[in-house]
Amino acid sequence: MTSARARAARRLAVVAAATGLCATGMAGNGGPAAAAPARAAAGYTVGGSLTGGMPEQRSGAMATLNGLETSGQAVVTAGGEKQKVGAGLFEMSVDGGGTLQTYGLDALNPIQEQSRYAEGEWKSSSLAGNRNAGRIRWIVEHSYPRRNDLQALAKAAGAKGLTPQTAAAGTQVAIWRFAENGARGVRGGGGRREAPQERPVITATDPSAQKLAAYLVRKARSMAEPGPSLTFDKAEVSGRNGERPGPVTVRTNAATVSVAPGPHAAAQGVRIVDEEGRRVRTARNGTKLYFQLPRGGEPGNASLTAQAATKVPVGRVLTGAGERGGGQAQILAGSSQSTVSATSAVNWAKRGPVPATVAAENCSASSVDITVANSGDAAFPLRLGKQREEIAEGKHGTVTVPVAEGQPYRIPVRGPHGYEKTFSGVLDCTTSAAARGITQQSAPTTVERPATVGGGGAVSDTGDLADTGSGGTRLFGALAIGLLAVGVTTLRILRRRG
Repeated sequence: MTSARARAARRLAVVAAATGLCATGMAGNGGPAAAAPARAAAGYTVGGSLTGGMPEQRSGAMATLNGLETSGQAVVTAGGEKQKVGAGLFEMSVDGGGTLQTYGLDALNPIQEQSRYAEGEWKSSSLAGNRNAGRIRWIVEHSYPRRNDLQALAKAAGAKGLTPQTAAAGTQVAIWRFAENGARGVRGGGGRREAPQERPVITATDPSAQKLAAYLVRKARSMAEPGPSLTFDKAEVSGRNGERPGPVTVRTNAATVSVAPGPHAAAQGVRIVDEEGRRVRTARNGTKLYFQLPRGGEPGNASLTAQAATKVPVGRVLTGAGERGGGQAQILAGSSQSTVSATSAVNWAKRGPVPATVAAENCSASSVDITVANSGDAAFPLRLGKQREEIAEGKHGTVTVPVAEGQPYRIPVRGPHGYEKTFSGVLDCTTSAAARGITQQSAPTTVERPATVGGGGAVSDTGDLADTGSGGTRLFGALAIGLLAVGVTTLRILRRRG
């Protein structure tokens, strides 16, 4: 037996032995919003303070996984071993109200019931680099529950008949086939791409579900990724007292969005305004918002929150939120009217360096990209051990921190005027066929992931912060190497003295 087959067999044994449901939750520590729109809150928590705590970073829908709602069974064959698994439609409860229906994107990854998920982008999930991602979206747009005329769906697929259970199972099998067979290879330490393991064979146990799966795979065409339910194009900006940092642009499919300053903004004299300086309370897609900063006083920070009621677009991806969130990434197949929200933050000081720091999980490089922009009037000093560098005023730079697939990470960032935040999460960028062997639920089995700190009728479709700038290139390479060496990713931004 090859090593890949041996690993698959061991995974099958784990799945067969695992029983019960392990509940997990998301830990958030209420600090400045700093996650990039690429995966704002989805997969990492942001915390910290300058002059006071701020709300947890959010972007779009946040939800709790309730479990399999409508399902049948499938058989996964890998490494000469077979395992029967649950296959079907999941249900999630949205924070603030609403329900989502989703399908899994990884047949071989554990499901953690009651775990936390957040809306995100394909590039920050196991769909990153998957040549079949657009076809998966076609499936959720053209199959159950989006297309709920099961008689017509069965006729099109050449099946004798479909129930909600067999329709959900067939749809899930078709999605898994595209997700597993189109997945990119796995990157090892330092971004080195490793050879992919043997791909599994996935079949539905019910003949009608199997017919539907084959039909969907045959008919699928590529569709573009849908836009967000609600997000900001910038998660954090910075400026000096009396300035008007921005714009922070609203991106949403909602007709109207309510806008409000964060809990500490009014007390600090911060207003949310438009380009002309007029106070803003409502917005829509494309609205540009600015932070009107106080002219005097101490350095500080503030936030703004946008909220709306809308349906989350079918085809949006949902990934685990926080260090203990998730398991198998999900793709949206249906949404009720749901509460969605987004936050953005601002930092300011009268003089000296003023940072704005954002993070984005980068699945194509198996890393977390930390981008620091300095809008102050003095250079921004950075130091890690004996390595020193400066980001000049008005400049920015990106640190690419290698992170191991499936392993929790924590990246603390500190700076002048009490600036402090921590990016944390779990990188979930590959399907288990590419990286892990078989670990999926057995109708369904759920497995709890230890929280350790580590490094390294069919409906028609609707229609970043990873730049490397001047002022820190040599430091950023050294940072990546140093962070891997110590096993805990840490970037410190230190106050210039004297």
